[in-house]
Amino acid sequence: MKHTIIWLVIFGLIPAFAFAEMFPKSGTAGLQFLKLGIDARAIGMAEAYTAVSDDISAIYWNPGGLAVKYQNQVIFSHTEWPADIMHDYFAASYISDYGTFGFQASVLHMDDMPVRTADHYEGTGELFTCSDICIGLTYSQAFTDKFSFGITGKYLRENLSEYDVNGFAFDVGSLYNTGWNNLTIGMALRNFGPDLKYEIDNDGDGQIDEDPFDLLDNDGDGLIDEDREEFPLKIPMSFSFGISGDIIRDDHSHLISSFQIDNCVDREETFNLGFEYRWSALFVRSGCQFQIDTNESGVRPTFGLGWKVASRIGVINVDWAYTDMGWLAESFMTSAHRLSVKMAF
Repeated sequence: MKHTIIWLVIFGLIPAFAFAEMFPKSGTAGLQFLKLGIDARAIGMAEAYTAVSDDISAIYWNPGGLAVKYQNQVIFSHTEWPADIMHDYFAASYISDYGTFGFQASVLHMDDMPVRTADHYEGTGELFTCSDICIGLTYSQAFTDKFSFGITGKYLRENLSEYDVNGFAFDVGSLYNTGWNNLTIGMALRNFGPDLKYEIDNDGDGQIDEDPFDLLDNDGDGLIDEDREEFPLKIPMSFSFGISGDIIRDDHSHLISSFQIDNCVDREETFNLGFEYRWSALFVRSGCQFQIDTNESGVRPTFGLGWKVASRIGVINVDWAYTDMGWLAESFMTSAHRLSVKMAF
């Protein structure tokens, strides 16, 4: 018990140092797709999932929760975002004598778009596309029947037409179950890593970040070099603290409540409240996110449904969730719908 408390105190101090010199600034971080939650179950609960994480989706929300269930699992999640943007996610876990290992792959992609210029605003006839990719490996270990901890290493890549940037980041998370009414405390620090920077050679001389004020034609093309230094961009590091517990639980039903605080480097803190009710094999979920900037009211409601069925190959969960996108839905005439399929075997 003493060691568990020490771990919790140390981990709780991480965000204090990580955010010591940072404050919320909208639009100051890149790779925004890393903030797009996965798993319709978690989304239906308004992303108040850090302390709930007890299945394969923990690999995204809180790697400490991956070791809670002693089952190999897989998940596939698909989201249709406004403006024909699609987000696909896959993860799998494997239990060994040394702990639980996990793999995840995430890609945000869209259809090709026409290249437009000042002279050809209807398009030049050329096409371009952009995409974001994340590939990660996770290790999680249950140190006691109440405390578990996990860490994830991730490779990141963003591609925009012929330009791209590559980097890496880490996630760490923990879960502590008090043993009273399944009351659980969860903490997760996600996307902790160095700033990224595009390397662009506009003048084609094989060099980047040249001094644009030296007034020299370094590559002999008759033009003064224009490759000024590119500004670095942060990745959206965030810290989440959550508490969850059972309001009702018996052999055929349960009602879970979860509350969470999220602190992200490029936005104000958000507060999430979620619920999940199960009756037999059916699930109903709802929740609200508070201080969300996509809604004038600052409140984003969520709703979700789920179905659990046993098969020959394992237990399958099919979940769907709806998120009110506020003014984004008004602009693009649609809101976000998520579908995820999980299997434990």
